[in-house]
Amino acid sequence: MGIKKKNTKNPPVLSHEFVIQNHADIVSCVAMVFLLGLMFEVTSKAAVLFITVQYNVTISSNEGPEETAVNHFHHGIKDLATVFFYMLVAIILHAIIQEYVLDKINRKMHFSKTKHSKFNESGQLGVFYLFSFGWGTSILLNEHFLSNPVNLWEGYPHLLMPFQMKFFYICQLGYWLHALPELYFQKTKKEDIPRQLVYISLYLVHIAGAYVLNMNRLGLVLLVLHYFVELVFHISRLVYFSNESRQTGFTVWAVLFVLGRLLTLSLSVLTVGFGLATSEQQGFDMAAGNFNVLLVRITVLAAICLSQAFMMWKFINFQLRRWREQRQTLTLKKKQAPAKSKSKKEKTNGVNGVTSNGADSPRVKKEKSS
Repeated sequence: MGIKKKNTKNPPVLSHEFVIQNHADIVSCVAMVFLLGLMFEVTSKAAVLFITVQYNVTISSNEGPEETAVNHFHHGIKDLATVFFYMLVAIILHAIIQEYVLDKINRKMHFSKTKHSKFNESGQLGVFYLFSFGWGTSILLNEHFLSNPVNLWEGYPHLLMPFQMKFFYICQLGYWLHALPELYFQKTKKEDIPRQLVYISLYLVHIAGAYVLNMNRLGLVLLVLHYFVELVFHISRLVYFSNESRQTGFTVWAVLFVLGRLLTLSLSVLTVGFGLATSEQQGFDMAAGNFNVLLVRITVLAAICLSQAFMMWKFINFQLRRWREQRQTLTLKKKQAPAKSKSKKEKTNGVNGVTSNGADSPRVKKEKSS
């Protein structure tokens, strides 16, 4: 009797299934090409554009007893190459977290298909929000933006940035750009693609807008605030998946979400509507990085207000749907409770020889006739 061989055929090379299964290895090879380019003089100049942060400006500082040089950076077209490289890094890190952390937890928990995809989404975004919130908070503390809010608009345009702030923006753009090919790599359902495209586009537009318009300080504060609220939501969802009775985190998130929207609008109006409107540096000068004109200010405020209103509308719909579901489960439990008690009564009456309508049961009638 012949032994049956297992079907271990690999998908055809460059097929859709092959690319999806091996996308992390393919992207790693592409990233390695840029790293190897640093080793050769012919290709090092091109490779540096992708790997290192560009547009370095050295400023001498005389604050201490000795003169020290401080490096600052501004933005330019070469940043697109750097964003592309760190987009590749984000794809590799996404695959590592998925394979070595989330997939192992999924095997132990035995989630359904719906919970499986939501758990993966919250796991990936939870790690990203935690890392970005910690990194952004450290920049805010080091640059004293929280202790002195006037720095958000004072001295605009903020053309020069410290290394950490510029690298933060590069990584943010790279991460949200990597989310677009991940829709294909993760085999996202067709009905979920429009929702994900909307929030990816909102992130890219707002982050790139703050970066290009030299409103990077305001953008950093709003991102840290938003990421903290989103971090609480995804942690609450992960806790809920482990134990469905634990829903306190969603209540905390709901309060923080509303407060986050109010703080975002207040800081935006204070910085753009009042701070920049009364600034001495008025006028449009692309070479100097000055975009402090009425049209730009109105556009920025309109974009922020519309995005906050859209998020609030989605939040209200989410809460209403959640309350309806809770109501339905409560009514079902109430209906099932009297039905169970009724069936128990019938069983006990049947044992005692009496039916539900008060008549003798067949067993009692038989005993009486005998």
